Amino acid sequence: MPEEIPGLLERLAEVPDPRDPRGVRHALVVVLALTACAVLAGATSLPAVGEWITDAPPSVLERLGVRPDPLFPKRCLPAEATVQRLLGRIDGDALDQAVGRWLADRRAGADGQLHAVAVDGKTLRGAARATGRKIHLLAACDHINGLTLAQLDVGEKANESLYPAYRTSAQP
Repeated sequence: MPEEIPGLLERLAEVPDPRDPRGVRHALVVVLALTACAVLAGATSLPAVGEWITDAPPSVLERLGVRPDPLFPKRCLPAEATVQRLLGRIDGDALDQAVGRWLADRRAGADGQLHAVAVDGKTLRGAARATGRKIHLLAACDHINGLTLAQLDVGEKANESLYPAYRTSAQP
């Protein structure tokens, strides 16, 4: 929803930018917001994200903070390669926490009621090829909205009841 964009941009601004500030053409928060919108619109691959960004309506680009190009009468958009390189370099845990906080912010204001949260662990497929070890994630999900509130790499697979309590910043 358009009224939720400022809150999303505020939370995405919490993710540290891994780039040297010299020569940065696109703000990290803008690239992350464009990518999030593309995925929410159904993009399932980086080429699809790039196509969505290219075809995004001017009103959406303006709301997300995409700056106009100083030389041409259009907005300066990040290319698919830029999105891919940047997504490969950002701190995934920081992004995960920022998105989780934004989702928690949205839930907190909705009805003030407490809702049950399900916790489950999964092993990522194919991750061992890139990192040399299997990655095991413990995730907390809000089943009313179908949202993942937070997830944590727990290092090794074990019974979920053995993991220490993982609390998000939205909890008292």
